[in-house]
Parts: sequence; structure tokens; C-alpha cells
Amino acid sequence: MSDHFVIGTAGHVDHGKTALVKVLTGVDTDRWEEEKRRGITIDLGFARLDLGDGRAASIVDVPGHEDFIRNMVAGATGVDVALLVVAADEGLMPQTLEHVSILEFLGVKSGVAAVTKCDLVEADWLELVKSDLEDRLRESEIQWEDPVAVSSMEGIGLDDLLTAIRDAGKNAVERSTGDLFRMPVDRVFSVAGAGTVATGTVWSGSISVGEDVLIFPGHRRTRVRSIEVHGEAASTAIPGRRTALALTGLDRTALRRGSVVVSDDCWKESRVVDVMLSLMPEARALSQRSRVRIHLGTSEIIARVTPAHGDIQPGDCEAARLRLEEPAVVRCGDRGVIRSYSPITTIGGIVVVDPWPPARPRRPVDAASKYQRNSRQRLSAFVTAARAGVAVGELAVRLGFDPDTERELTKSPPEGVELLDSIFVSSPDVKQVTDTALDRLHLYHETHPLVPGMDLEEFRRLVGFGSAGASVVERLRLGGRVVVDKGSVRLEGFRPRLSAAQAKMADDVLDALGAAGYQGLSSPELARLLPQDEESAFTDFLVSGGSVVRVGEGRYYSRPVLEEISSKVAEEVQRRGQASPAELKELLGVTRKYLIPLLEWLDAKGVTVRKGDVRTAGPRA
Repeated sequence: MSDHFVIGTAGHVDHGKTALVKVLTGVDTDRWEEEKRRGITIDLGFARLDLGDGRAASIVDVPGHEDFIRNMVAGATGVDVALLVVAADEGLMPQTLEHVSILEFLGVKSGVAAVTKCDLVEADWLELVKSDLEDRLRESEIQWEDPVAVSSMEGIGLDDLLTAIRDAGKNAVERSTGDLFRMPVDRVFSVAGAGTVATGTVWSGSISVGEDVLIFPGHRRTRVRSIEVHGEAASTAIPGRRTALALTGLDRTALRRGSVVVSDDCWKESRVVDVMLSLMPEARALSQRSRVRIHLGTSEIIARVTPAHGDIQPGDCEAARLRLEEPAVVRCGDRGVIRSYSPITTIGGIVVVDPWPPARPRRPVDAASKYQRNSRQRLSAFVTAARAGVAVGELAVRLGFDPDTERELTKSPPEGVELLDSIFVSSPDVKQVTDTALDRLHLYHETHPLVPGMDLEEFRRLVGFGSAGASVVERLRLGGRVVVDKGSVRLEGFRPRLSAAQAKMADDVLDALGAAGYQGLSSPELARLLPQDEESAFTDFLVSGGSVVRVGEGRYYSRPVLEEISSKVAEEVQRRGQASPAELKELLGVTRKYLIPLLEWLDAKGVTVRKGDVRTAGPRA
């Protein structure tokens, strides 16, 4: 049970919601001159209700007129207890029923029904209105307290109403302060000396003065200058409270109703969202690319619907993908309301299943399986659907897990799921892709018998799993299935080999290099001795085998010839003490074009040491 929860009013226009809030709290929630002049609520209003025994509630007073339903939905988001207001002299009205449906779609658990203006009707009429109301609420998914007859003008039934509110509030669950901080913004204004102020109801987590926050859409980073909760200064904002955050260095135009304030870098914007979509029985079917209005948090966004399995029929609940025309910040498990694009009416609700679904498949075929209440089942479903795995850093937002659940799953993954390099992957998928990658590596060896192995990065891409691919390769190496060497990977036991024809060709190449003597052969000269498209692999094979040596950027010698050159030069510099290039050029009988690369190679091997313009004997002379 929470000692502080959020109450949201609901009901038809002019049924007395604002008057009831005023008599309960002493606060007139109609803030605008137009609201007072017209006598109807246009925008959201807020008040604090002291319930005694250390308990309190934040009341969000919403407009009832159908022209302001979008404001009503923004206010109803994040509500723990609904306060449904029905005027005794009018009874149930269209907006009453629409508001109840909206509250159900948003997942409100508890509700209190107040039958206002009871002093204006006869007792038998009042009982009839209460009976009609009870019949409708009996069908609701919300747990409603028995309707209470009240009169704001005469003060009738207020104590009974407060008792019902206290009882309904017992079902409100205390929201975790250790969760990720998130506050959808419903008002933005400027205050002299404080700067830009954003208000809303904190959904989860906590934030303190001086901490950094991010503003979405736009991913703007700023800092909390000060905090007020119900008009009183506070050092920390916690869930379920009406909160005002003064933000530093941020222009008022950077925020609006629909913006979201968060405190962790793991949040990011969504343009595509997979959902479970419930359609009202009286709505029209939704087909491919149907255009709708989606209310998420305090935002209203136009979206296109892609059903998973054909048209979504009235009264059905089906998986669907929403393509948003504006970015949104959502979390797995978030609830929203769908309204038709035109004419604008409430037609259904959604539960977010995957805020960052993969681009393929285009249809959300896995949405239903991902929507699991059990955290272990949900992780298994996500990992099975995502061949690249699910990063630990995505658990909080993409799967909707709190930090405690995240730590538990990291320590002990579900059966069939394993943690590789901070990425949860499916064990069957790991086996399948590694077997496929090993088959591809075997085929690579067959088609490239002279190459020592496949490029390591290419093999990691074959394995997949993003950054976890390196861990899979390391597992194969430790298991003795592959050998990783010098940026390449090969099957255990594989060695580059020559066919009989290639062995004859190698002998011919060695003979040609021997005949070329101290001049060696250039890359083009060597290529003319080899079949087209094989010269590079063949040359690399001979070099790796040691029978051929590459000198400089593209000259080749047979090893016996180079050993003879090394021996001659070593003897000469030892005899003379030092030798100039001219003297070594005369010794070897080659031009400077061939000499200089040879001397640089001898320097690198330690046979000689260059000192100025001469060479002296090196440690390996």
C-alpha cells in the first residue's frame, strides 16, 4: 500500500468534477480566465488531498468536454485511482462512458464513483442513477467502490466519499524509487529566477537537485536547479507526486506537453513500436496502414498501424506494429489510448511490447509471445526473437525490468539463455549460427586451400551476435575447434596445402627465382608465372612457407639466394669494418634499384646496421 497516490477525475462536462475537487481540497483547479468565464475545465488542474494517517493523494482534474479529450487522456496517464463523477440530474452520458474506457485502457486498477448534485433530485431518481452506474461499472476491469452520493454545495456525503477514496487507495502500489526516473511533462512555463519549469507526475524512480536529466524528444541534457512537490520546495522528487522541476540553461521552447524528462542514458526515442492492440466492440476494423492517433504518456502522436495477422476486428486484441510520425519515449508495459484519425473518437488501447523492435520482420509476429508477465519468460521470448541477442543495458527500458530484476537475470539467466559479453543470447541460436559459421569456414578452406585462414572479423560477422560474437569465437578457440592466429581463423587441423599441379608450379617459381639471382623478381614478373586470380594466394603461401622471401614492397627472392646475399654482405662488412653502398653494389653486382631494398631488409634482420652512409656488422652478421 502506498502512502501517496494519484487520483484522476473523469466524467462528462459540467457534472461537477472541479467543484468536488475544490470542496475536498480547497483548491480551485480552473486556472485560466476562460475556464472561469465559461464554467468548464479546459486544461489540467492539480491539487493535494490530505487523507489523514500520514496518507495523501495528488488529484489531477481533467476536462470532461469532448473537445478536450486529449487533455483528459494526458491527465489520466499515471493515475492510481479514478474518481468518476456522474451528475445525479443527468446520469450516465457519452463522455462518462468514454472516460471509463480510457481509464481501463490506461490500466487504472481502482476507482471511486461519486454521484454529484444529489440534492437536486428525488430519492428514487438518485437510486435509479446509482443503479445504472453500478451496472456499467460491474462490467469494468477496474475495481470500483460502491457509488457515493454527494453534494458539493451542501456538503452531503463528503466523509463517505473520503472513506471510499482511502479504501481504493489501499490498492495503489508503492512505486520504486530505485527504478529509472521518468516524468512525462504536462505543463511548461517560466519563472523569474528559476528559468524553465516542467511539471508532471513522476512515474518511476527519483531525481534530486543538482542531478543531470535528459529531455526527449531531442535528447537535450540539462540539470535540475530546484524541485517543488505540491508547491513546496523539496530536495528529491519521488514517484506518484505532482512535481515541478526547474531546469538550467534550457529555453521554454525546448519542452512542451508530451516531452519526457529522464535521468539515464539507456533511454532513446522510438519511431516504430510493437504493441498489443485492443479494439472496442463498436469501433471499425483496423487494416494495413490505418492512420490513428496514439496517446502515450502526455503526448498525442499520429501513427500507421501494421497488424500482425490481417485486419484487427472490433472487440479483438491483436499484435500490431505502430509507425510513429513523431518520436516517442516509451517503455515495455506502457499503456496508451487509440483514437480514430477522423472523426476523432476513442476506439481502443495499446500495451507497449517492444519499444525498439528489429526492422525485420516488418510485421510484429513475436509481439504476443514477448508480452509475458513473468520476467524470465519475457526475456526468453525477446532473446528468441532477436538473433543479435538483447544487451543487458536494454533490459530496463526495452523489457521494462526494474534494477532488482535485471541483477537477478544477469546472475541467473533463464534456461536456454546465456550471457555473452553483456548480451543475452539464445543457446540454440548460438549452436546453430556457430555450426553454420564452421561449415562456412570449412567451405572457405576448400575453395582457398592456399590461404592460412579466413579473416577474423569476417568470421565474427558470420557468427553474429554483435559484440558478443568475439566471445563465441573465443569459446570455439578454447574448445579446440578453431585456431586464431595473426588476424585469421582456421579450423583445428587445417594446414594450407598444394595440389600436385600446384606443387609443380611452385618448383617452377623457385627455379625462376633462383635463375633471377640477386635481382629477384617483381610482383608483375612473378604473377606471369602463375594462373590468373591465384597469384596473390599462391605467393602468400610460398612466403608463409618460407621458401620465398618478400623484400621491400614487392620484390621476391628464393631463400637460398637471400642466404647467399646475407653471407656475402656479412663477411664484407666484417672484413672492412664498414662498407658503403657503392662497395656493396660492386660486391653483389647489382644496380642501386635492387641494392637499397636488399640493404634495408638486411638492416631489419640485424645482419647490418646503418650508420650514416655506411653499414657495419649487425648482431646477426
